[in-house]
This record gives sequence, structure tokens and C-alpha cells, in this order.
Amino acid sequence: MDQLIHALSKLPGIGEKTATRLAFYLLREPNGLALELAGSLQKVKQSIRLCSVCCRVTEQNPCAICQDPRRDVSLICVVEEPSDVVALERTARFRGLYHVLHGALSPLHAIGPDDLRIKELLARLESSPVREVVLATNANVEGDATALYLARLLKPMGVKVTRLASGIPVGGELEYLDPSTLIRALEERREV
Repeated sequence: MDQLIHALSKLPGIGEKTATRLAFYLLREPNGLALELAGSLQKVKQSIRLCSVCCRVTEQNPCAICQDPRRDVSLICVVEEPSDVVALERTARFRGLYHVLHGALSPLHAIGPDDLRIKELLARLESSPVREVVLATNANVEGDATALYLARLLKPMGVKVTRLASGIPVGGELEYLDPSTLIRALEERREV
């Protein structure tokens, strides 16, 4: 039991009390739930990979969004995490493609440009007809620093660089915002 509680407490947002509650819940439930959970975890670890185009997590390569012929290939939205794509897709308003950085610049945590998927973004821009890059990083110190860094890097390439507009609170993270807030932020994005 201690080993299960310890493992569950390593999950983000799960403290020791919640981990203990979850462990005892799983213990009380029929074996089916625990086996289903274990099987789902094993399957996701075996079948999920990064899309070779946008760096999003996917079961197929390239991912369904990158393969969708209805998408505007001249518009790329850059986000920090794969969960940010899910949040933006819930709005059903953005019809371009995505690029996932897998983090944000953070000198305090020793995360620099080489630790993010920036090289892949630059390669995409050199090989495809992109007219606009929307910087949809989080509205916090790390997200702002990442957006500023990318804007300075992308402007000389002749591509229009925009940033999500008002609607996202400072310190807010995309995956926790409601669709209306994200729609407003997408519609009112501004050039950087």
C-alpha cells in the first residue's frame, strides 16, 4: 500500500492525502477498475509518440491535425504543452496547425532554447509557406519570455508574429481556461 501511495503522490497535483484516498479507493473497488487503469497506462506508454511535424503527442504519425486537409497550413499556433492544443481545439475556432514546444524558457529551472522544440519549429518555417505564427504561450513570466524570444527569432524570417490577446489572466495556463476566454484571446491576438 505504501508503494502505491508513494507512486500516486508523484503525480502533479496529488499530495499524500489524495494519494492515500485514491489508493484505498482502488483497493475497495473490484479488480476490473485497477486492471483497466493499469492496462490504459501501459497502452498509452507503448502507443503514444510525438508527431514528427508538430511535436504533439499522438498514436499516428503525422497526427490527425497535421494530416487534416481542411487546416490552414499557412497559420501555426505555438503552444507550450500538448494539453494546450486540446484546450484550443475545444474552442473549434482555430483552423491552422500547431507546434508544441514541450515547455517554456526558464533560467531558474535551467530550461533554455535547446531544451525546447524550437529547432523543429524553425525547420517547419523554412520548409512550408507559413504567413503567421501565433504565440500562445502561457501568460506568466516563463511564457512571456518564451514568446519574446520566439518573436525576436521569427521576425527576421519575414513571417507575421502575433500573440494571444486579452482574456487570458496573467499567471493563467491554457489548459484550465474556458472556451469563451480562449476564443476571445484567439480573435484579439496582436502582433508582437
